[in-house]
Amino acid sequence: MGYRYIGSKSKILDIVLNKIQKLAPVGSHITDLMTGTATVAIELRKLGYKVTANDLMTYSYHHAVTGLKFQRSPSFEGAFEFIENNITKKEFRDDSVSAYSKFITALNNSQPIKGYFWNEFSLDGSPKNTEKPRNYYSSENAAKIDGIRANITKLKEKNSLTNVELSLVLHDLIMGTNDIANIAGTYGHHMAKLSGRACDDLRLYTSDLLLLNDTENHTVLQGYAEDVSSQISCDVCYIDPPYMKRQYAANYHILETLARGDIPEAIGVSGLRPWRDQYSNFCTKTKIRDSFRKIFTNMKTNNFLISYSEDGLLHLEDFIELLTPYGQVEIDTFSHKRFKSNNSALKNELTEYLIHLQR
Repeated sequence: MGYRYIGSKSKILDIVLNKIQKLAPVGSHITDLMTGTATVAIELRKLGYKVTANDLMTYSYHHAVTGLKFQRSPSFEGAFEFIENNITKKEFRDDSVSAYSKFITALNNSQPIKGYFWNEFSLDGSPKNTEKPRNYYSSENAAKIDGIRANITKLKEKNSLTNVELSLVLHDLIMGTNDIANIAGTYGHHMAKLSGRACDDLRLYTSDLLLLNDTENHTVLQGYAEDVSSQISCDVCYIDPPYMKRQYAANYHILETLARGDIPEAIGVSGLRPWRDQYSNFCTKTKIRDSFRKIFTNMKTNNFLISYSEDGLLHLEDFIELLTPYGQVEIDTFSHKRFKSNNSALKNELTEYLIHLQR
């Protein structure tokens, strides 16, 4: 399974981790203030750090919980009846298969429903706010998503899933649907014709959980970085802010709907959910400076490590001018292959900066 995500740090992960290790010994408290897919937060946990992960997006919250809050394989004890009713007797009695695997098999056996996703995001649907159907998923996959969502909702309403089990299941649903989405890069729009992986059948898979007896060391938050920062005291704060004007809440609206499990009004050609409640100042030239200032002023730490890019809303010189009043600034510069939508005209190489602000 893949994750097409703007700004993912998977390609420069080693550089970020090596820098953090130079700034703070293993066992220190590191905050990943805009965690995204939680890639950095999970690797920090592997290294033995205490981690606080935060993001504004609900899907990011579930990714972070999945990566930071499991110390043993989930039992899905409350979903026992659902599992029994949705897999074969042979599968149910097989003690060599984990309850987690059985649960995912049961979800994969969900009956398709011509519901919200089928109507709003498939070519056979009848969207409410536009005459032309949207083509984010094959009609079969959209109906399968509706069926799986319906079962998760029922289990949630019955309190049959623990909070961490619910996050895990939503994480797996997001990853599975992302893999077969008919998009060029983001969910800002869909492709005209089904192609590539979008023609494959939707199937959920179990995640490779990081099972460590340290879950009490890690905290997962959801909120605006500039607001949450005042609540946190740590040794190093890692910040990976948005670089462009494109709002994540708009470009990943479908993932947010999957994470929330709701049925929002789908608006316009792209079917955007109402997303202004997750508007980020970091995507706006006129507001980004004040939001950074709030973080630098309010967070209790002496070390900020910031990923930044030549694509950033502020030129590097302007950004350094913003940082300088708060302490000493050190910059590491490197290049890597950029994330691009299929039809993007952007150059392949991207110059990135890892900026250390020490108070």
